[in-house]
Amino acid sequence: MQSLLATPYDPNEPLIDAIAPQGFKIRPAESWGERSSASLLINRLYSGRGYKSNSLPDDASPNRVTLVASDHESVVGTVTVGFDSDERLLVDDLFPDEVDALRESGRKVCEFTKLAMDGVVRSQRVLAALFHVAFIHAHLIRGCDSLLIEVNPRHTRYYEAKLGFEVLGPERMNLRVNAPAVLLALDLWHAHEQIIRFGGNPDLSAIEKSLYPFGFSPSEEVGIVGRLRSRPSSASQTGPFGERMSS
Repeated sequence: MQSLLATPYDPNEPLIDAIAPQGFKIRPAESWGERSSASLLINRLYSGRGYKSNSLPDDASPNRVTLVASDHESVVGTVTVGFDSDERLLVDDLFPDEVDALRESGRKVCEFTKLAMDGVVRSQRVLAALFHVAFIHAHLIRGCDSLLIEVNPRHTRYYEAKLGFEVLGPERMNLRVNAPAVLLALDLWHAHEQIIRFGGNPDLSAIEKSLYPFGFSPSEEVGIVGRLRSRPSSASQTGPFGERMSS
């Protein structure tokens, strides 16, 4: 399989990979084995909760990137970042008016889908690292400033408390997974501020209950972003680090 990135990564280039706490590695799902393992993880966890699920698409797309967290050769977590295009986003199926309102206000929107974490290794550190790398692709590489997710209403409070999401759309039935869903939105500039304030400081979790202390430090983030931007196609899609993109 090809990577879902517009500019494929070299899986043998260690500077591109993000090393999560406890030795977990996060990278784009480029190989057939990684994508197959990610699909198996998604299908196993979703079916275990009574949700419908679909495997990752076979074909590459410049508008989606699937990331996997792996422990040696075992995929233990995955998330897909979807970028807005003429094909629109999956969240447009249930919440077209809410998403269009963001677009019309000048926001550049994206979505995270197919989040799955193996219960055996589930931890705040691994989840935070996976989110942080996805954030880098969405906000710092592609210049998105509004992140959208659909979650079961039971999980709303978790995403509000742990990452700062806000409810944007009411509960509706999501036929893709055969479960109710609400639309949540995260201002990625808010997430950026939280990373600068708390990132790379897990000791602060005693007073800061979000996931941000378990993410990478600002200096680690700068290193990852700098290496990604050194690739010509990435550099042309975003402004200087820390500066807002004009719409």
